[in-house]
Formats: sequence, C-alpha cells, structure tokens
Amino acid sequence: MIKREIFRYRPVQSNLDGKHKVRVAVGNGLRADIWETFKQRYNIPRICEFFAATEGTAGFINLSNRTGSCGRYSPLLYKLDVYKKLLVKADIDTGEVVRDKNGHCIPVKVGEPGLLLGAIPQVYKDHQFYKGGREMNEKKLVRNVLEEGDCYFNFGDMLSMDSDYFLYFKDRIGDTFRWRGENVATYEVSNVLAKLDVIHDANVYGVEIPGTEGRAGMAAIHLNNNMAISLKILKDIFEHATGNLPSYARPLFLRFPKEQAVTTTLKQQKTQLRKEGFHPQDIDDPLFYYDDQNKTYSPLTVETYGQFLTKSRL
Repeated sequence: MIKREIFRYRPVQSNLDGKHKVRVAVGNGLRADIWETFKQRYNIPRICEFFAATEGTAGFINLSNRTGSCGRYSPLLYKLDVYKKLLVKADIDTGEVVRDKNGHCIPVKVGEPGLLLGAIPQVYKDHQFYKGGREMNEKKLVRNVLEEGDCYFNFGDMLSMDSDYFLYFKDRIGDTFRWRGENVATYEVSNVLAKLDVIHDANVYGVEIPGTEGRAGMAAIHLNNNMAISLKILKDIFEHATGNLPSYARPLFLRFPKEQAVTTTLKQQKTQLRKEGFHPQDIDDPLFYYDDQNKTYSPLTVETYGQFLTKSRL
C-alpha cells in the first residue's frame, strides 16, 4: 500500500474542453456516477469501457456506448464461445462459490450480482498462473463448475447482467460485506455518496461491531477543495445517504483522513482501514456516527463510544 496526499483540485471548466477531434475513449475503471458528466463535458461521443485481467481467461468490452457497462455477453455469444464465462452465486463472507446438491456452481439470475468465472482450456488446467506454490494457484481456480473435471479461473469480481445482456462491475468479492442480513456492495455505495457535491471521494468498507453479526458500513471521506468539516456538511451527508441508500447500506461511520490510501495502481485500499476499525482511541482522524435521533452524523469520541455501542445493540 502507498499513501499520497489527496489531489482535490478540479480544473475549472473551459469552453475549450470539448474542442478536439477525439471520437472514442477506451479504458477501464470509469465510475458510473461521473460517466455522463465526463462524456458531455469533454464532448466524447463514445466510451468503450472494458473488463479484463492480465492473467485472466475472460474479457469484455462495451462497444455499444451503454452508460456504466463494461461489456455484453448475449446468449448467442455464450453459445459460440468455446471457453465460457459465468456469473455464479458466491458466499460474501467466505468468498467461496455456492454449490447445488450435485456439487456444481449455481448461475445467478438477471440483475443479481455474481462471481465472474472464466473457463480454462483443459491443456492449461494445471498451469501455474502465479509464481509460488501450487496452493497459491489453486486459490484462483474453481473446479467442477458445471460438470466433473472442468476448471475455471476465479476473477474475484462481482458483476451483474441486465435484461439486455450488458455487464456491470459491482464489487470485489472481498470488499462486499453483509449487514442486517443484506449484502452491501462498497463500490455502489461509494458511487452514491460521491454524487454529493461536497464529496471528492468516498472509500467504503465494512467494520465489525462488538456484539453484532456481520459488518457495518464505514466511509473514509475526502471533501472537495480542502473544505473544513461543518455541521451543515455532516447533515447534508446524512440526508443524502438517508434519501439515496437503503437503511442497511448507509454508512454507520464516517472518517475524514488527511491522506488517501491507495494501491500502487491507484485503487482504493481498504484492508488497513478495515483493520483499524472505528474506535476513537485507535484513530486520529475525525470520526462520526449515523445519528438517527438528531438526523445528522454526530462526533464519535472516547466518551460517546460506549453510549453508541449500547444503542447499536438495541
């Protein structure tokens, strides 16, 4: 993990933003919440979002200009495809695939998030994808998926497919968590929070609360233009979360770090944040909790920590 100062500066819009001859933007990782804004501001007619992994056995690309999609996989493509791609049910807590009574994987329904698997040719089923022991490689393989003896590569990503067979990235299997009996996709919650004008970036993850099952949502928030935290901003975030997220997906805690934790490829880093939890004694950053009684996010301090735990168990 690397840490860098959050870059909050957003270039002022100019009438020159769209003065160019660019016709297509190709890449991956464009957030759904800024997709149309980016497209309109920079006057780019077509965005081709793709999904792939260097060592993976599957890939998709959105050539249809469908907002937020990373590709399409119709029944015809599935039939013609020698090496099938599947979205299957997975246990959010363990990350393992869910199997039926015959020991095979269970494909998900339309609109339901599923773990992406890509078929591996028989000649490569014992291939070493990573340097290291066999155990390391086996973690990325799923065997006996549709029939005995087959082998698939586990991407570790949750995707969904709509009724038109377009695919959408949902979350990493290890980032999604369960709270109040429901699955919470951190990527989707981050996108919703980031639509609030004052928020530059929201890194959402799940933390354990003593005496409760599952993980509660927590968001590391970075505000635009070095804005100071104010009562109005906290209330705005509360109202935005309440109005746009189901109760189980609303972040129970907010944290406002000075630095943004990212990986070497500039992806949000959640592992260390999860380990640090939400106890005020362990964190120097300002902390707040979802205060339904006062309709805002209220300060979480050493003094109020015990009171909060008592309320959360009610």
